[in-house]
Amino acid sequence: MPEAESPYLGRNCVTPYPRRELVLRWVWASVQATLFRWSPRPCHWWRASLLRLFGADIPAPGRVVVFPSARIYFPWKLTLAPRAMVGRHVNLYNLARITLGFGANVSQNCHLCAGTHDFTRWDMPLVTRPIIIGDNAWLGADVFVGPGVTIGELCVVGARSVVVKDLPPRMVCAGHPCRPIKERPPLA
Repeated sequence: MPEAESPYLGRNCVTPYPRRELVLRWVWASVQATLFRWSPRPCHWWRASLLRLFGADIPAPGRVVVFPSARIYFPWKLTLAPRAMVGRHVNLYNLARITLGFGANVSQNCHLCAGTHDFTRWDMPLVTRPIIIGDNAWLGADVFVGPGVTIGELCVVGARSVVVKDLPPRMVCAGHPCRPIKERPPLA
């Protein structure tokens, strides 16, 4: 009789996605690597239109900023309100919906990750939760935002912060883990 194999992480793991979504993901990856990535920097409306073509909720493609080096994994799980900005080299790993409110600004090299795995099980199934960035919130450079986080309106998140819990509106927040530091002064 063969010896039983010891358990290991990822054992019996299967993709949670139906075949149609996997095919659509491959088509999007091809479009993103070519038409999206190679488009001239000022053509934000073009990239927003491509995202919309693949199901993104972008009511005004001409009123958002999406840089060509941004990486969006599932356009059909993305919402960009007018005046939202996705900066250079931003990763939107939107396994669940990611929403950027009016005027929300995600600076260069940020990583928004809307999924994780259940590490208490050997098969490590996918666990997804949406991310919401409130109106006119600003994420500084290199910020990481984890699954299920809501960042309040007019919140400022300092560079290189790690956000794993909700942040209140109108606060300046920073750190690892990120926490409120002080109230945001009124805008002039």
